[in-house]
Amino acid sequence: MNDLAEFAGLVPLDHGLCVVTTLRADGSAQATVVNAGVLAHPLTGTPVVGLVAAGGSRKLNHLRANPRCTIVARAGWQWAAVEGTAEIIGPEDRRPEVDAEALRLMLRSIFEAAGGTHDDWDGYDRVMAEERRAAVLITPRRTYSNPTN
Repeated sequence: MNDLAEFAGLVPLDHGLCVVTTLRADGSAQATVVNAGVLAHPLTGTPVVGLVAAGGSRKLNHLRANPRCTIVARAGWQWAAVEGTAEIIGPEDRRPEVDAEALRLMLRSIFEAAGGTHDDWDGYDRVMAEERRAAVLITPRRTYSNPTN
């Protein structure tokens, strides 16, 4: 099952806060808290989970070596998990069809999908560029959740 509806429903209930797990070179798991949301993949249109990661972060290094990951959204006792394959698009992970302007808009779209709003989009864009932020797009391979009441 690869439906992202349960995951998407939990995103606004806790500010898009999720835990993403990546794999270290030795196979052990590394978990970190991120803001994430569901959006259409900017190049394919298929639903994905998106997050923004700082350039040089360990999660990006892990995903470059092994793109498999799991992300979990929760609110209270409800949770939904997405196992999938991550694609990185950013300053160090360029795609020919994504120029600087497209990346800028992609990072904004992910931020908004995670429930973010901003009063100073120019400032947001400047910080994203300075921190060499990258888009991480997780294509679901398996989704599961606890039963809702």
